[in-house]
Amino acid sequence: MLALALPGAALANSTTVRAGVEAPDFALRSSAGPNLRLSEYRGQVVMINFWATWCGPCRQEMPKLDEIFARYEAAGFALLGVNIDENSDQAQRLADELGVTFPLLFDDEQSVSRLYDVQAMPMTVMVDREGQVRSVHYGYRPGMEQRYLDEVRALLREE
Repeated sequence: MLALALPGAALANSTTVRAGVEAPDFALRSSAGPNLRLSEYRGQVVMINFWATWCGPCRQEMPKLDEIFARYEAAGFALLGVNIDENSDQAQRLADELGVTFPLLFDDEQSVSRLYDVQAMPMTVMVDREGQVRSVHYGYRPGMEQRYLDEVRALLREE
């Protein structure tokens, strides 16, 4: 598994995001223009995927995530792609090139990345309808999308 360290990610005031804790709320500028806030998705199953343009595994994973998003969006699933690059234009170009349709959020100051203690790229956080973190995945290797599918389906079945 290829996981690249994120420089400066572990700060003294960072929160370790792990299963069983409430997902820290945040608001970031989105590719659609307005800011999006995580708490606006309460009641939906949310996948937060931290990624960067320089991350090869992220490029491999994004089309697979987009397939999951397209398949389950109508069932109450949301996917937020949080890009950590300083240049949001570059991130948008890559997403367009890959045909990504899920919302992109731009964490160009890496404040949300610090809040979530992102230490590897990509990092994927699954959040249930109540806003609780259910799992955290670091890195990507082919086949992980099946695990994501299983988790999304299980969380969507929960009332």
